Parts: sequence; structure tokens; C-alpha cells
Amino acid sequence: MAVAAHYLPNLRDLFFNLFEVLDIERTSLGKGPFTSLDGDAAREALTGLCDFVQEHFAPAFADGDKHGVSFDGKGNVTLPASFTKALDAYYRDGWNKLELPEHLGGYGAPPSVAWAAFELLAGSNAAITFYLLGNFHAKVIDKLGTEDQKRRYVNNILDHHWGGTMVLTEPDAGSDVGAGTTRAKHVEGDEYLLEGVKRFITNGDFDQPGNIIHLVLARPEGAGPGTKGLSMFIVPKYWVEADGSLGARNGAVVTNIEHKMGIKASATCELTLGANAPCRGLLVGGVHDGIAQMFQVIEYARMGVGTKSMATLSTAYLNALAYTKLRKQGADLARAADKAAPRVEIIRHPDVRRMLLTQKAFAEGLRALVLYTAHVQDQVAIAGGHGAGEANALDALNDLLLPLVKGYASEKVYELLSLSLQCFGGSGYCQDYPIEQYIRDQKIDTLYEGTTAIQALDLFFRKVARDRGQTLQRLVGEIQRTVAELPAALAAEKAALEKAIGDVGAIFMGMMGKVAQSAYHVGLHGNRILFALAELVIGWRLVVNARVAVEKLGAGGVSERDQAFYDGKVAAARFYCKDVLPGLTLSRKIIEAGDLALMELSDDAF
Repeated sequence: MAVAAHYLPNLRDLFFNLFEVLDIERTSLGKGPFTSLDGDAAREALTGLCDFVQEHFAPAFADGDKHGVSFDGKGNVTLPASFTKALDAYYRDGWNKLELPEHLGGYGAPPSVAWAAFELLAGSNAAITFYLLGNFHAKVIDKLGTEDQKRRYVNNILDHHWGGTMVLTEPDAGSDVGAGTTRAKHVEGDEYLLEGVKRFITNGDFDQPGNIIHLVLARPEGAGPGTKGLSMFIVPKYWVEADGSLGARNGAVVTNIEHKMGIKASATCELTLGANAPCRGLLVGGVHDGIAQMFQVIEYARMGVGTKSMATLSTAYLNALAYTKLRKQGADLARAADKAAPRVEIIRHPDVRRMLLTQKAFAEGLRALVLYTAHVQDQVAIAGGHGAGEANALDALNDLLLPLVKGYASEKVYELLSLSLQCFGGSGYCQDYPIEQYIRDQKIDTLYEGTTAIQALDLFFRKVARDRGQTLQRLVGEIQRTVAELPAALAAEKAALEKAIGDVGAIFMGMMGKVAQSAYHVGLHGNRILFALAELVIGWRLVVNARVAVEKLGAGGVSERDQAFYDGKVAAARFYCKDVLPGLTLSRKIIEAGDLALMELSDDAF
């Protein structure tokens, strides 16, 4: 098998979710800011992008892992030639315009279509895809920047395809962003001088673009402690003059790159500000509202990480499926005692079928979760966008779903990729097949943009407890409405969802009582709480998919290929409801029985 052909997309399931389940032609396209793209154009764009990534991004997948990036010790990072070629092709063919709004020269795709496109990009080559963040920075500055900042940066970023980074983490602060010590000294107007060291900066430097725009959190002189004292600054690699022309090299310089187990061609950098030359930056919007501003970037990144995880599982599963249909080994288990029995393809073996259907259920369930979340983002924009009164409830729902997308997907996919590898046997452990690289490239997702435990604490304290569970109750109410409308053909799945709703409700109610005694209870069981809610929501979306499939099959006239596709949708939901949802009862019992013995244990006992 040629490694360049590693990427196996699932365009059929993308279209099923977008057009048959979410019905974006009726609910999103042609509404609000999304008037320029219709269903046919969206299908054509995603089909074209799918062809593009298979031709340009996927062939660089193994090459990037083999060669990585190079650092000259003087602040300059060089990409593998295959990456530069792929990035040039991406911009040459105008794919960067798909998600841009019309007023910025784009095609105005809604988030549902944009995140479907992101799946294709990240699934084919996540390391290249991370170099495309500049597009989002243009949108952030267009939304939050002063008029002068917009004139200097927005068109420059888009016209010249500049890169972009988000710069938060510091060596001694790690995930504790509020402990950051990078300083910002006011010069005049919105200009500041920054000093400090930042670490784990994705794509802190690379040689493909003419400039890179860092969005940096720093603490202005006299600002208070914690995250509230941080402000966000536009810090370019090359200073951008008032007329938009490029000036001198700025004092934001890469001083080291990390040597990692995966995504080796994504430059993870130490960025030193103001050491050997002044590091100039502009206060975003001219206001000191850094953490709120940066969260717009963080939330985009968290959605991206979860989508990357889902995309990786999907292609890993499809690779495993293809292999098991070809590889012959052993007799059918029912004829194991017959020494003359013919050898069969390993997909005929019960344990392999179990592993395959487990991967299928989660790959398709996570895709359904991601695209449902993206569809909620469509509705936020249609209702007026973030901060608009009519969008508040939808905005809160999106906030509730993001920890599930990022936290659960990243953890579960890393676990399930071992099943993908297992389907290949010993061959999967070798570089002849892409699974071992998938595993190495994917692990970082549980750490990116806040670890899983941080996602869990965010879910419980900020997304549930802060609004007294109102958003959670609305979500559960939506699931209950689906349950009430399920056809008789899905009676078993209806019962499983009803039981799961009760278990998850009891988990949250029980923990609300425990947290009054000690926050340690959430710390000890936060991940399990996050996973329980995610598994309920994924089960719901799988059953919604199954309901659509049952309706299609009942209407008749489907092709043989569609018959198999819809049968697979029903099978995935049934398997999940039988094999996954019962685990929520166990999670409930463990959480209810939880105590603080672990926190009372002396450190020496460990």
C-alpha cells in the first residue's frame, strides 16, 4: 500500500449529515450571512476540496513525518519542500476563500460547511492544516481590531497569505494562563513593547509566508493578576507600517523548536519577545480585554482539535476496514476444527467485526457531534452572532458542546486508534501503513488548547453550574423530544436513550451535591462526567441518523449502495446503544460512590 494514498475520506457521510440530517439547505444556506452559497455549490466545493487534499495534502503526510522542520538557530524555521508545495497549491486554487465572509472576498460558507472542509484538510494532513490559521486571524482582527488595525492587517493577511499563531503558554505557567509574566510597556496610542518567553507555540515561524501574525497575551504595566490582567496584542514577525507596507524584522523570534513524538512537520516553537530587538505590538481594538478576545481564538482552536481527532479516526477506520476485506488468515471460527476449511478474510472473524463496528460507531458518531455543533454555530451567526440577544441561548449551547468535541473526541480517538492498528496485526505497527503515525500525531490532541481535565472543569463549573444547568436542561430536553418521536423500529434504542438520560441527569445532580462539600469531587470525576455527557449526546446523534436511515429505507427506491449505507447507520446506532450507553450506569455508580480518600492519601504513599 502506498503511504501517499493513506487518506480515505468519507464524503458520503459528510453529505448525509449536512444535507439529510441537518438539512442545511433549508436551515442554514441562504439565511443571514450565508446567502451566497447554495446546496449544489456547497457539494461541489467539498467534492473539489476532497480531490484537492488527496492530490496535494495526503502525499506530504509521511514525508513531513520523515523530514520534519529544520531550525537554523537564528529564528528561522524551514518546512519540508512537500509542505511548501502543498500550501502554495492551496492558496493558488483559492481554497482559503471558502470560509471567508463575502465582505472579505470569500464564498461565505457557514460553519457547518467550513468544518466539513476542515475535516478533509486535517484528515489528509493535520500538520499542513495547522499552517492555515492566518485566515482566522484576519477574521478576528476584522471583528475586534481598530479601523487602523484592520487597514494594516486584514487585506494583507488575506492577499499575501500570511501565517498566524496564538501565543499564550509560558515555560513556568503551562496551562495556568493567568500566571503568565510576559510584560507589555505602553509606548503611544495602541503601540506597546513586549518582553517575555512563550512556549509550545504552534507554527511560531515557518518560511512559506511573507509574514506571520502572532496574537499574544501579555500583562500591561500596572495590570492586575490572573487572566483578567492580560491583554491581547497583534505582534507581527515583520512590522507592518501605517500604510500597510512591511518594515523591519520585529523582536518576536523563535529561539528553540520542540522535538516531538508526532506532527513533526508542525513547528512547535519557543518564542522570545524583546530579547535582542524591541518587540512591537498593537493592543487589539485599543482595549484591555485580552482573555475574552483570545477565547474567540481558543474556541476555534478547540473545535479544530476535536475535528482533527474525529477525522483521524475516520480515515484510520476506513484503512482498517479496507485491509480486513483483503487480508486472509485462519478459517471461519465456526469451522475452526475443520483443518481443510478455507482461509477467510479477517473481516469474517467475530473479534475483528467487533473492532470495526466500534470504530465505525464512534467515527460516525463523533462526526455527527462535530457537525451538529457546527450547525449550532450556523444558527448563532444567523441570529446575529456572538453577543446578540437572540443568539444567547444558541451561544450557550455551543459553549456547552465544545468541551465534548475537544475533550471527549481527543481522548476517545487516541484509545480507538489502537483498534485500528490491531486490525492490521503486526503490519499495523510498521510504517508500511499509516496507523502508527496516526497514533503519534493524534496524542497531542488531548493536550492542545487545555488538557482533558481542564475541559472537564470548564464543562462543569463554567458551562453547567454557572447558569444553574439551564443550557444542559435545554439540550436534554431536545434529546427527550427526539426520543418521544422515535419510530417503533427503534424501540430498543429509545429505551437505551431514556435510561442514559436518567443516568446522566443523576450524575450531574449527585455531583452538584458533592461539590458543595468539596471541589475535589469534580476534580476526581470531572473526566468521567464529561465522557458521560458526550456519550449521551453522541448516542442521540447516532439514533437521529438511524431515524433518517429508517425513513429512507421505508420510502423505498434506494440504490443497492444506499441500502448498505443506511443499513450501516442503523447498525451503528444499535451497536452503540447496546455496547456503549449501558456503561453510563456504571459511571453513575462510581461517581455516586466516590469519596475523597485519594486526596487524603499522603504524597509519600504514592
